[in-house]
Amino acid sequence: MNATTDPKDILKQLATIDQMERGKLSVMRQGPNGPFYNLQRWQDGRNVTEYVPTAQVPLVQENLASHEHFTALVEQYEKLITERSRQERRDGVKKKRPTPTSHSPRKPKSKP
Repeated sequence: MNATTDPKDILKQLATIDQMERGKLSVMRQGPNGPFYNLQRWQDGRNVTEYVPTAQVPLVQENLASHEHFTALVEQYEKLITERSRQERRDGVKKKRPTPTSHSPRKPKSKP
């Protein structure tokens, strides 16, 4: 992951991610011709498990890595925007503000 200080760069990197998948790939069991895999993920508040054919394992691993990269970029973006927002808020507090004036109209003093 490239460290950047410009949120726009992070957004550009996010836009390049065209495939990703959330979950965990696991070996269910060993078969005579190799392992059997499943992919577990939370979907609509439920744990969903699906079988992954051996031929699709490299693609699923790539998609899972893309999701990890996506998550890291989003966290980095959130951190930069939060820091910038806090700094702008602090700078706004430090600025000298004019003395507040009363909103009620003053009556002129009567002349004797």
